[in-house]
Amino acid sequence: MKSKAEEIVPQQATGAQSNTESTATFDTIEQAKVFFETVKSRLLQIGDWHQLAGKGTADFSLTDANGNSVNRTPQKGDHLKIDIPGPGPQTGDGFDWVQVEEVEETAEGDVECLAMRVRPATNPQNEKGDVAHFFSDEATSNFVVKREGTTITAAVYGRNEKPNTAAEKVVDKARNTAVATGAVGGFSKLQWKSLVNGFVKKEGG
Repeated sequence: MKSKAEEIVPQQATGAQSNTESTATFDTIEQAKVFFETVKSRLLQIGDWHQLAGKGTADFSLTDANGNSVNRTPQKGDHLKIDIPGPGPQTGDGFDWVQVEEVEETAEGDVECLAMRVRPATNPQNEKGDVAHFFSDEATSNFVVKREGTTITAAVYGRNEKPNTAAEKVVDKARNTAVATGAVGGFSKLQWKSLVNGFVKKEGG
């Protein structure tokens, strides 16, 4: 059953797409409900993602609309500042940036869902106007955690993923093409698989 929160995931129209999921199943609905609160908290604590995903993965931090670091749950208009392994774009001051477009939570019958959509964005910490990310701003990453009965699913859905070749600096164009090609070819899949596994990892598991 598709929840209303999942409707924030855009239709695939151009470029590449990816679907990365991980699940955890419980003996009773009550157990699943209790653990789902933990899973939601893990999704919303952006600064803990690197710890959940493990070594060799990107480091994420949450900022407000102006690029100032904040320690709270993400809100529409916030940014995620991303430090991926390897060189970052000059326009992003060494970081990739995405903006939070939507955060939706719904509960319908025996289905609970929390979803967040982010899109490549400019660096809010400088005046440069080009997108500071290896994907163009047509792309989105959509983070979804859902409880359906006794099963909890964590997922990242990438949509409309195309290299950002509109960067002003030639070095950024080359970097973005290389990283985006690697992302489509499997780097993002490994990153997101590690993250969604972390979201649904049972305590002591």
